[in-house]
Amino acid sequence: MDMVFKALADETRRRLLDRLHEHNGQTLGELCARIAMTRQSVTQHLAVLEGANLVSTVRQGREKLHYLNPVPLHEIQERWIDKFERPRLSALGALGRRAEEAMADKPGYVYVIYIESTPEAVWDALTDADLTAAYWGHSNVSDWKPGSRWTHVRTDGSGIADVAGTVVTAQRPTRLVTTWAAPEHEDDEGRHSRVAFHIQPHGDIVRLTVTHEDLNDEGELAAVSGGWPAVLSNLKSFIETGSPLPQEPWLVPGR
Repeated sequence: MDMVFKALADETRRRLLDRLHEHNGQTLGELCARIAMTRQSVTQHLAVLEGANLVSTVRQGREKLHYLNPVPLHEIQERWIDKFERPRLSALGALGRRAEEAMADKPGYVYVIYIESTPEAVWDALTDADLTAAYWGHSNVSDWKPGSRWTHVRTDGSGIADVAGTVVTAQRPTRLVTTWAAPEHEDDEGRHSRVAFHIQPHGDIVRLTVTHEDLNDEGELAAVSGGWPAVLSNLKSFIETGSPLPQEPWLVPGR
């Protein structure tokens, strides 16, 4: 947490976070265009933010995309604001408002996991209806072409989809981006969130980064913060051992 406070103490680094809040997933060149500073200086500031886990990066071809990670800001709020928040503590109240602004109206979530596998196998595990049914409890159904609809369908034979959306980007086996929404809100773009899967090979392992952005509120952030680690742990077990975890991880009590 000391590294987070140090990173936030600099105005330029706060401005970089503001830029990523406005538009997540920017290259170094895009960030430099908004700040009157050399590329080397911006790179140094971004390195501090990465070290504090406030920014994560994903390689896309020759480009490196930078993403805001709001989790450390949420931890600051829980540790230093919520338990002290009283009407008489106006100074901490003001700090709380600034922290909430940094968290953004539409929060986002980033999770990284390493899997002993190939990019192709990880891609198939995310997109094949039968494979997703084996470890996720739902089948991801689509032809996975940009612009196509996809659905997250229960495996109980009911045919009910709990999530639906549109395929935004599909670059097998490295990048998949889709919108997410409850089926009843599928026609309301204001209620859509956005999920990006970045698959990066490194020798015999794969780094899978999942970014879930444009969440509607803190309740959705809390839900995905518990859901993605469980699903991706099950995926990792399924790919590496051929079987999902012996208990459904999303049913484990959070506390």
